[in-house]
Amino acid sequence: MATPDKAAAVAELTDKFRSSNAAVLTEYRGLTVAQLKTLRRSLGENAQYAVVKNTLTKIAANEAGITTLDDQFNGPTAVAFITGDPVESAKGLRDFAKDNPNLVIKGGVLEGKALSADEIKKLADLESREVLLSKLAGAFKGKQSQTAQLFQALPSKLVRTVDALRAKQDEQGGAE
Repeated sequence: MATPDKAAAVAELTDKFRSSNAAVLTEYRGLTVAQLKTLRRSLGENAQYAVVKNTLTKIAANEAGITTLDDQFNGPTAVAFITGDPVESAKGLRDFAKDNPNLVIKGGVLEGKALSADEIKKLADLESREVLLSKLAGAFKGKQSQTAQLFQALPSKLVRTVDALRAKQDEQGGAE
């Protein structure tokens, strides 16, 4: 029978899996406490990095409906629970792993879909949500501006054409 402490730990982890947009599993073997503290800071304010017990975390993930991570719960495991923009936290993990090769990204889950370590690295290469939205807004504004210029050009071109016809008629009328 599970002890009350283990049941509480499973319940807490289950809640974290359910309330997170993404979760990234890492192996932290060989990292110091100071390095883990630095890693936690590099993930941003919308992520929590927790060293976990594999068996309890696997149970919690399954209770939260995540079964795709079962084979990744081996060795010393820590999970980054991400509630905000997953790109920012993925960048923090990737950059930290470049400087500290002892941090190994195992895989993760993003909005219920399993991600491999390579997919998490590709996610880190994306621009943040705010940057992508501002680029989209800029593209829409540019298209609106081009459309407005087109509609302004049509009447002015018509006026120039009518003036040219009138001038041509005046020349022909004066020549006769």
